[in-house]
Amino acid sequence: MKEFVVIHDYLVSEQVVGDWDGEEELVAEKLNLIYHTIYQMAEEDIDPQQLTFLLELVWDTWIGQEHLAEIEEDELIDWCHHLLTNRDQYLQSQHN
Repeated sequence: MKEFVVIHDYLVSEQVVGDWDGEEELVAEKLNLIYHTIYQMAEEDIDPQQLTFLLELVWDTWIGQEHLAEIEEDELIDWCHHLLTNRDQYLQSQHN
């Protein structure tokens, strides 16, 4: 079911991320890494609405994090794993 979600709709460019003191390209790469990782880690039969919500959560969660440019790739991958493993708590907050 995840094939119904188009990952390219979520990917960002350095022009979209705002001012990061010259680190805009790196920030865009890190955000795109998160999007791709969530998409790849998600099971094939994930509800497309759930996957859409989780992908939309990336921007809201990370764009304001001043340390995003410095975060290691493995930490971002761990966060993606945590998000997918604990998705029920995030999905519940959507309904509250």
